[in-house]
Amino acid sequence: TPWWACGRRSRTMIAGVTVEVGAEAVVVVVARRLRVLSSAVHPGGFAEARAILNVHVGKDGSCGDPSRTIDAFARRAAVPGPWVGLLTGAATERAVIVTEATEACAAMAGVTVGLGNPVVAGLSPIARCEASTINMIVVVDADPEPAALVNAAMTATEVKGLALRDAGIRTADGLPASGTSTDAVAIAATGRVGHVRYGGPASPLGWAVARAVRGALDRGIREWQERHP
Repeated sequence: TPWWACGRRSRTMIAGVTVEVGAEAVVVVVARRLRVLSSAVHPGGFAEARAILNVHVGKDGSCGDPSRTIDAFARRAAVPGPWVGLLTGAATERAVIVTEATEACAAMAGVTVGLGNPVVAGLSPIARCEASTINMIVVVDADPEPAALVNAAMTATEVKGLALRDAGIRTADGLPASGTSTDAVAIAATGRVGHVRYGGPASPLGWAVARAVRGALDRGIREWQERHP
């Protein structure tokens, strides 16, 4: 276990993928590069990476240079590059890791949950970003087309909205929350196993992603609510 972690390693059923969970970050490291689609701050969009980081920042949001913050942690922790990095004010040591599989592929979801700033997309006003956030890292053991990765990201986001609704999370105005103002998602593919064209909820890939994300979110949301009665 690395020096920055809290002493527990999360095992996954995806060969060559390890997840370290600690108070400073959640770090996913792979034996060979992943293809990644993300809304990460460093770098977003399509990328290749040996690691995906979800780095904790203070509640004051003191992170004027996100890329520098992520790079500094990655180099200090000797994380193999290149990497894709997200930031969160949520407690990374409380990250939830869930793996689900079909006969065609497996999906691992690593989720951190902070619900101090819930919003409803399209109705909540434009406002200063807060540190509270829901970050989702998903790794699929498959070889999806770029459009399938986009589809899988949509599927994970649909699941997030449903999980928040079912948990009764509401905004300060009493509206059902669709997320927080600073949520992020990263969907990564190993490139192994079969070629995949679709990642929607009715496809084998989307089903595995949805099940893994829902399992992680349900637990993460419930535990956050227990700590904030």
